[in-house]
Amino acid sequence: MRVLVVEAEELLADMIAAGLRRAAIAVDIVHDGRAAPTALRLGAYDVLVLDRDLPGLPGLPGNEICRQMADQGLPTRVLMLSSPRTGRERVEDPGPGADDHLTKPFVHEELLARVLALGRRARPALPQIIERAGVTVDTARRLAVRDGRPLALSRTEFGVLEVLLRAQGAVVSGDELIEEVWEEHTSYRINAVRVALGKLRAKLGDPPVIETVPDAGYRLGDGTAAGGASEAGAEPEAGVGPGVV
Repeated sequence: MRVLVVEAEELLADMIAAGLRRAAIAVDIVHDGRAAPTALRLGAYDVLVLDRDLPGLPGLPGNEICRQMADQGLPTRVLMLSSPRTGRERVEDPGPGADDHLTKPFVHEELLARVLALGRRARPALPQIIERAGVTVDTARRLAVRDGRPLALSRTEFGVLEVLLRAQGAVVSGDELIEEVWEEHTSYRINAVRVALGKLRAKLGDPPVIETVPDAGYRLGDGTAAGGASEAGAEPEAGVGPGVV
């Protein structure tokens, strides 16, 4: 899941992002309302955590951003954050285009639960447990095993494995992995996908199940043929072929 946090208070934005990242969610941050529409157009975000009162736009900027999203037909789900209000304002709808609303201050567990719920609505329903070639991931509990052996994976490694498992043997390009797993401002270019795959392959052990498809990307095999980084053709080079890192 990819989340964009648009929040004027930098400390609060960092705290929100840190909590979401602990749940293996890729998070980008914007502090200025004027930059939010561009970020939303360029990034395929599942959920937007949006400060209704952020600077940079007239009126209630959060509502204006939601209006622009509706005009563009963006499918991103919106969790609107607002300062404490009283009387009639307190029972207002979340705002035009917002899917849910949370009043500050809030506990992180509640925000995480709402983000996860919106994320499930943003995409077609997917199975919680995915298995192929003896490799199983439980996406809700963030657990991974191979042939009954627990795997201690980093957030990035888990994300890569989940994407490959969901593809069920189809080739996944490096660009697709970056889009699904890495955060926008992370320094990932050229080698990060290869490094993450190398570490993941080592933790999965033998026989290798992650195969490199030259000039195309990667796939999780069915466990009947040898694969892995040592295959002929080696790793796809950066910029070689469509959608390849």
